[in-house]
Amino acid sequence: MGTTTSTNLSQQEMDQLIAQYDKESAVRQFTGPMKWITFILLVLFSVYQLSSTLFFTIPPQIHRPIHLAFGLGLVYLLYSGTKKGKGSKVGITNLILALLGVIVCLYWVFDYEGLVTRTGNYTTLDMFVGGVAILLVLEAARRVVGVPITLIASIFLLYTYFGPYMPGFLEHRGSDVERIIGHSYYTLEGILGTPLAVSSTFIFLFVLFGAFLEKTGVGEYFNDLSLVIAGRRIGGPAKVAVFSSALQGTISGSSVANVVTSGAFTIPMMKRLGYRSEFAAAVEASSSTGGQIMPPVMGAAAFLMAEFIGVPYLEIAKSAALPAILFFVGIWIMTHFEAKRLGLRGLTKEELPDKKEVLKKMYLLLPIVIIITALMMNFSAERSAIIGIVSTIVVGAFRKETRMSIADILEALASGARMALGVVAATACAGIIVGTITLTGIGLKLANGLIDLAGGQLFLTLFFTMIASLILGMGTPTTANYIITSTIAAPALVQLGVPEIAAHMFTFYFGIVADITPPVALAAFAAAGIAKSKPIRTGVESTRLSVAAFMAPYIFVVSPALLLIDTTFFESIWVMFTSTIGMIGVGAGLIGYWMAKLNPFERILAVAGGILAVIPGIETDIAGFVLLGLVFGYSLFKARKQRQQLQTTA
Repeated sequence: MGTTTSTNLSQQEMDQLIAQYDKESAVRQFTGPMKWITFILLVLFSVYQLSSTLFFTIPPQIHRPIHLAFGLGLVYLLYSGTKKGKGSKVGITNLILALLGVIVCLYWVFDYEGLVTRTGNYTTLDMFVGGVAILLVLEAARRVVGVPITLIASIFLLYTYFGPYMPGFLEHRGSDVERIIGHSYYTLEGILGTPLAVSSTFIFLFVLFGAFLEKTGVGEYFNDLSLVIAGRRIGGPAKVAVFSSALQGTISGSSVANVVTSGAFTIPMMKRLGYRSEFAAAVEASSSTGGQIMPPVMGAAAFLMAEFIGVPYLEIAKSAALPAILFFVGIWIMTHFEAKRLGLRGLTKEELPDKKEVLKKMYLLLPIVIIITALMMNFSAERSAIIGIVSTIVVGAFRKETRMSIADILEALASGARMALGVVAATACAGIIVGTITLTGIGLKLANGLIDLAGGQLFLTLFFTMIASLILGMGTPTTANYIITSTIAAPALVQLGVPEIAAHMFTFYFGIVADITPPVALAAFAAAGIAKSKPIRTGVESTRLSVAAFMAPYIFVVSPALLLIDTTFFESIWVMFTSTIGMIGVGAGLIGYWMAKLNPFERILAVAGGILAVIPGIETDIAGFVLLGLVFGYSLFKARKQRQQLQTTA
């Protein structure tokens, strides 16, 4: 076959599925004048962001409110406040809220000098505008991101006010309403703080880069390329899903969007080949979720991490490379063993796209190569993203079918701005949380409380941090999840001697894994919707397949060599090698197959040996290799014996 665009889902069904499990995608579909009004506003949002990076130096107290003004105005136009209001009409209430969102933000722009002069001595009008701004941000986050983050931000605001009445170590002197509003909206430590700063610079431009890549058809090309590379292998479609989703992660920061985009064609193929529905859905959910930790372009939280730690984004991407590879290797191994256990074949040549045609389109990968090169040449993240966008347009012009017209460029600008709205709402709301933490000092108190709860033990502190990240991830996107856990849990890990990048990467990983961890596993549920499988079982299967994502953070905390921190090339390679061997053992044990089917005792030995090999240290590596060698040797013996029996029978 020449292409892989045909799926079991129509575009409308795909959009509905994404909107069902990804609140950020549940936008109103306008017709008539409102369609063009919102389209123009979205394009203007992108044009402003590009212009402010390329041509103007705007003070942050002006740039961030303008960024937020676009965000709030468009959120109230495009996102309904209720489930019943998702039609094509905005309604007068939403129009008023959108207008208010713009006004309270532009208040900063038009009275910039006055607000700076009045710091700490605000007028009644200042307080009214600031109070309305806080409420509008909370409601915008509820609409786009979900109730949990709004609830958490509200609790933090109440905590700031009722500090004197808090029990034990949570007690503080408290703040009055004027100070809370002033700190939350009229400083660069609240709504307009670091999270929104990153949204208004790095994140927006990289999201826009992804939108341009998608417009050239690179997403579809990833699927074709994955089929050519992995389709003929044993259990081909599952391996295609792993490979394709790793690539899709470079252009999408949403696990759910990744699932639906690539899963619409990989899941039906896996089922046709013989994979169970739950397993097929889990492969796609796990792989798509892993896309957010795959360099060069990772999830939005990675850009926040760079800002929080104070290192270039390239350092974050470099540190994430080996753990991300280990994650996908783990899934690949388990899909291979499952295919072997079930006796599944790969795809036939007739079922694959034309190899020559696919290779002719390799040029579509050039923008990704160019953006990596720009980062390595020490260009800023913003400049690198813009270079990537320009290169996408230029590269797309190489052939007629990928060439972007003016209409295509405008649609990409609108699409990028629309995809960024969720990040704007999440980071603005998270800014309230960060602001109250700096105002009350609760972050350090909670970090110390976490250490005390764990009795000063690193492993227990890591475990409690993991649980907190997973619980928060049930209702908050990765960005908000990371902001909360990094401001509370990461300092606790640093106090216990964990390198700062490793501490932040630990919380980042588990914030992402929350998307496939029951009881609320949105990426797994979206995949289950395509596979027609049971959602909770799919979530459990996804968790099992993503065992590497649960193990890798513990590895790089104990052995930062996996993050390329203070290490040599050979140390990093050795950690990667032993971890990969360990993952083979764990995968074989969990699936129940190596060279032959494993009995329960052999499975336990395989998992134990794999875990020992994964744990850094010569003694554990040797013990793990010995156990795995015994299991492998015996399974190889059984496989040969079975072949001999078959030959004798024949």
